[in-house]
Amino acid sequence: MEHPNGQAPAPGAEPTAAPAVTLTQWRAALSLFPYVWQHRGRVVTAFVLLVAAKLATVSVPLILKEIVDDLQAPHQLAAPLALVVAYGALRFANTACTELRDGLFARVLQRAMRGVIHDVFRHLHALSLRFHLNRRTGALAAEIERGARSIRFLINFSLFNIGPTLLEIALVAGILFAKYDPAFGLITLFTLAIYISFTLLVTNWRLEHRRAMHAADARANAHAVDSLLNFETVKVFGNEAFEAERLKAALTDAENAAVRTEGSLAWLNTGQALIISASLIAMMSLAVDGVAAGRMTLGDLVLVNAFLIQLFIPLNFLGTVYREIRNALTDMEKLFGLLHSVPDIRDQPDAPALAVRAGEVRFEAVRFAYDPRRPILADISFTIPAGHKVAVVGASGSGKSTLARLLFRFYEVDGGRILIDGQDIRTVTQGSLRAALGMVPQDTVLFNDTLYYNIAYGRPDADRAAVIEAGRAARLDAFVASLPEGWETRVGERGLKLSGGEKQRVAIARALLKNPPILVFDEATSSLDSVTEQAIQSEIELAAKNRSSLVIAHRLSTVIDADEILVLEAGRIVERGNHAALLAKNGPYAELWRLQLRNESRHEAPHNATPSGDA
Repeated sequence: MEHPNGQAPAPGAEPTAAPAVTLTQWRAALSLFPYVWQHRGRVVTAFVLLVAAKLATVSVPLILKEIVDDLQAPHQLAAPLALVVAYGALRFANTACTELRDGLFARVLQRAMRGVIHDVFRHLHALSLRFHLNRRTGALAAEIERGARSIRFLINFSLFNIGPTLLEIALVAGILFAKYDPAFGLITLFTLAIYISFTLLVTNWRLEHRRAMHAADARANAHAVDSLLNFETVKVFGNEAFEAERLKAALTDAENAAVRTEGSLAWLNTGQALIISASLIAMMSLAVDGVAAGRMTLGDLVLVNAFLIQLFIPLNFLGTVYREIRNALTDMEKLFGLLHSVPDIRDQPDAPALAVRAGEVRFEAVRFAYDPRRPILADISFTIPAGHKVAVVGASGSGKSTLARLLFRFYEVDGGRILIDGQDIRTVTQGSLRAALGMVPQDTVLFNDTLYYNIAYGRPDADRAAVIEAGRAARLDAFVASLPEGWETRVGERGLKLSGGEKQRVAIARALLKNPPILVFDEATSSLDSVTEQAIQSEIELAAKNRSSLVIAHRLSTVIDADEILVLEAGRIVERGNHAALLAKNGPYAELWRLQLRNESRHEAPHNATPSGDA
């Protein structure tokens, strides 16, 4: 008989059920074996304790029968007392073996669960940017959480509930066939067959309701996480009520599906109780008739009753276990599906590490498209000589930021190649490539930790003096001195406690600490106001000094000192040269320059105008 608040997960948080157990799900279950078997000594000992506990459990009714029969014989007090001691010892042995088994197996279970999650986490970080952009963080976190819960459930219940239950059923049926009328054993096996068939049929019927409930629950969770991650945007547009109503609609769907699921649960539990009750009536009627006819003793009647109680207690739970194992298999399939996801970007076998000598970067006839129907870059060729600064400018959507993503090998080029010191980046390891690159992005996303931690993330093995020196070089020291907790000040979720300029300085400090030979500035100041931009421009110049730099810029004023400026339009380089040369050409760059000057003048005019009425 199933219980929604028993050991199984609660309805609102249960894993998504599947219509049938597939070969892939069984393979996912078998994938757990290496994680468990690495502690084979504990596993074997736990199994021995399990068998001992079940043998003790089955022996208890046999001892109880002897006690009752001996009490009917005159002057036989010593024998019943000895049997009572044996009865108590078997009860204790059952409990002791079970508890020892659970305690011994706890470390196996925890390490298996943590081992899988650790491997999945590492694998997720190895997957490509395309994978993560196509997945919702909330839904992905839910899959990992449910997968972890399913591992615990599947190991516990398959090893310590289903196996022991089947062993107990076999022992009980064997005793009934051997000692009594075969009808007792036949009723037991017939009841088991009817019970299992009914449970399978009704549980399969219930799956549609459960899938609807889980889908609605997943939508509600994903929306809640997405809304909270973007709470600042929600507040800016005053859409708190709108977000609450969207969540309310999803929760209402989940509620209705949960009610239907609970109704189907009532039908399942009622049918299981009817099957068990009918079997109980049939077997007790046979036992009572046998005692009345003298074929059985009163002790036999007690034994049959005790066996029925012991047998149907695990049978009651078998329905829940069956359903939850199916759910667990589905969630494990998803978890191991993540683990077996093939990264879009993979190192070649025996790929060497990137050997950076001077730091020259070269794009040769590079072509790329996120979607084949919409090309982004076409025949892009340029070189960043060692220690030089090359800037890329152009309108939004021209493909500027895509250059940085390709250089970091977040995506593979569709044509052409990218070289660093003559080495095609596709032929070297990704780890060595990214170790040679630094990034100061447009939107610096920080961990919800301290300032010190976020700077040290650039090189986690750096000592404290180096981390603080990087912060000082990025001119964070004056700001830090004003904070009560100094470098240990927490920056909040995604760094929301810091201003845009402060976050950019943290990004620059990270890059300085990492000290890579090649730096990428991906519109590093475009989200800042002009005053803040000018304030941190010197830090950007410091970070780029003596390094090969690719500067992707929105504001042309930040790249006038670049050795070469590339103008991108629709994924093609339409102009190149330094600032003065491009202005002299009076082409697209000059037009962009004039447009930005007009925009800046327009924005500054209200601040410089003389107020009306003043002399």
